[in-house]
Amino acid sequence: MGILGDSIDKATAATFTRPLPKSAQSRMRFLVKHEKGTRAVAALLGVSQRTVERYVTGQLKHPRKDLAARLENAVRERWQPRVRDRAKKRAATTGGIVIETRARFGFTAAPGSTDDSRIRLITQSLPPAYAARLFAAQDAGATEQQLRAIAAEGLQEIYFKDRGRRAQGLNVEFTDIDYVELEF
Repeated sequence: MGILGDSIDKATAATFTRPLPKSAQSRMRFLVKHEKGTRAVAALLGVSQRTVERYVTGQLKHPRKDLAARLENAVRERWQPRVRDRAKKRAATTGGIVIETRARFGFTAAPGSTDDSRIRLITQSLPPAYAARLFAAQDAGATEQQLRAIAAEGLQEIYFKDRGRRAQGLNVEFTDIDYVELEF
């Protein structure tokens, strides 16, 4: 995915109540239980079914770097789905999200104002409506550009327009993202 999608996933992972399994054996056991069989796990990881069985029984203990990375990502995607859903629901209904970013913001505004883009460091709490839109877009398979547009609209309305109290004709462009961190 992109930088904003990865930030959503990272913030979701921060809500876990238990740590991920550490050893390759416990990770394989988790995947076999979750996917209901070694054949599905083998297809998921791109290894043979016998290799998966060897990790489950403990005959193999140390996977290659590429397999270890695929194994960790597969476990992370499937770990504690109810905790993940509960945290997203709370953020989308009552809590909202906090976005911290350093990026270039450009403006389209009324004549006489500056529209030069510049790098800004912004930490802003966005209301639950924007969190719900971000999660729904990500679940629907939105592109990075679409996620950025939702985040830019939220920052535009809350940070730059101060919920409609100033800068009525302002449109914000959210580009050249250095980093984005989300919390909910």
